[in-house]
Amino acid sequence: MDLRVVRTKESIRNVFIDLIEEKGFEAITVKDLTTRAKINRGTFYAHYQDKYDLMNKCEEEFMQELTDKIITNYPNMMADIESNNPATTPFTILVSIFDYLNQNRRFTKAMLGPKGDISFQTKLKKFVWKSLFDSNNASQPTLIHKENFLVPAEYFISYVASAHIGVIQQWLNSDRDESPQEMARIISTMTINGPFFATGLKK
Repeated sequence: MDLRVVRTKESIRNVFIDLIEEKGFEAITVKDLTTRAKINRGTFYAHYQDKYDLMNKCEEEFMQELTDKIITNYPNMMADIESNNPATTPFTILVSIFDYLNQNRRFTKAMLGPKGDISFQTKLKKFVWKSLFDSNNASQPTLIHKENFLVPAEYFISYVASAHIGVIQQWLNSDRDESPQEMARIISTMTINGPFFATGLKK
C-alpha cells in the first residue's frame, strides 16, 4: 500500500479515537473527521463510505490482528497442552493478547466505553467463539470440542467472555499500571482455579 495512504488512514483513525473520547461516536460527523485530520471530504470518501464504515473497518482490522496474534502463539500453546502443563497453557496466549490490547489501548478503551460502539462487546464474544470452536485455518485446528463440555458450550463461552471483557474494561478504565504479564497471571488464576480460589475461599 502507498505510504501516503497508510499515513492518511492512520491520521483518520487517530482523529476518530480522539473524537470518540471527546464527544462520542453518535455525535461525530464526517466534517469533524476531515477538519481535524486536515484532509478534504474526497480523501475521506476514497477510503470509507461514512463514519459507520470507518468504525467497522477499524474493528475488523483490530480483530484480524488479534487473530494473527493467537495463530502465531498457537504452536506454543498446543505444546503446553501436550506436555500436560495447564498452568502455562492460557498464560502463553494471554500475554500476547494483553500486550496487543496495551498497544491499542486508546482504541480498545474507546470502543468498549459508553461513547463507543455498544455492539463491540458482542463482536468480541463472537470472536472468542470462533477462535475456540469455528476455526477454518488448517494451522489452527479447533482448540476445544463441545462434546467434552459438562455444561452447554454457549453458556460457558458467554460466562468466560463476559468475565474477561469486564476485567479488560476495568484495567483500561482505571488506567492501572499492571503489565500484560501481570494481567495474564490475574486472568489465568481466576480462569483455571475459579473465583472462590482467587478470593481465598478455596485452597
